[in-house]
Amino acid sequence: MGLDSNRKPNLKVNLASIEMKNPVMSASGTFGSGHEYSKLFDISKLGAIVTKAVTLEARGGNPLPRIYETPSGMLNAIGLQNKGVERFIQEDLGFLTEGDLPVIVNVAGDTMDDYVSVAERLSKSGLVRGLEINISCPNVKRGGMAFGHDPKEAATLTSLIRRASDLPLIVKLTPNVGEIEEIARAVEASGADAVSLINTLVGMAIDVDTFKPRLANVTGGLSGPAIRPVAVAMVYRVAKAVKIPIIGMGGITTAQDAIEFFLAGATAVAIGTANFTKPSVTLDIIKGIEEFLEAKGIREVSEIVGQVRA
Repeated sequence: MGLDSNRKPNLKVNLASIEMKNPVMSASGTFGSGHEYSKLFDISKLGAIVTKAVTLEARGGNPLPRIYETPSGMLNAIGLQNKGVERFIQEDLGFLTEGDLPVIVNVAGDTMDDYVSVAERLSKSGLVRGLEINISCPNVKRGGMAFGHDPKEAATLTSLIRRASDLPLIVKLTPNVGEIEEIARAVEASGADAVSLINTLVGMAIDVDTFKPRLANVTGGLSGPAIRPVAVAMVYRVAKAVKIPIIGMGGITTAQDAIEFFLAGATAVAIGTANFTKPSVTLDIIKGIEEFLEAKGIREVSEIVGQVRA
């Protein structure tokens, strides 16, 4: 079906009842709460913003050094540094919700009760459009990836949050498991409205002069272009396993990268590490997706979702 020459492609998507003007959002942990980036470009042009992880109490994060650049990405061990949910609601949500940009808050915690408490507080604020449940951070000693490794634990946590909030629930999955499909199916059955994947891969770098790890935390999460083929493969696998929408992420730097994720089965994409090298990269990707669809005579983004000819 061709595209009317007088009509631009429709980039709008519906992600678990969250209406987005386009399928491109920020990835949690790389965009803060948007304050800094809003000084560099109009963040309201994004499809949605996903904030840095928010926990019940404030966290200082891991000791320095906690970032190390690799030839094709970066290792980080930030450790979920944040101001805590109450200050986040008071200081950040008002700014974020001034326009029509859907705000999705990444939720983390040490215990299941922590997650539920944060979800309840955010839901009661009336300012949040969705919750991304972080069961995949590899840089904390408790919570995070501990819940993402076990289908039963992931299912229990999802069920508890589902009962505590009516907001769309997006569960962020870790690639550091044997069968990511099992986790995806478990959270879908327990009330998740969507899944996002992948979070970072566990990695390590060593200084050969000092014989010491490059990160104080010893290991960290690897992100950037190096992990994109892994991420695309996992999105492809999960898309075959569940019926809920998928947000694809991992090493996206161009519109072509994003389109790979759509073809693999993602409804939307999130941009992470690339924000550090070019803060306005998300706008380039949105424009590039539109140009791709127009060149191919495709009217809707949804027409290419899951259309890889494997």
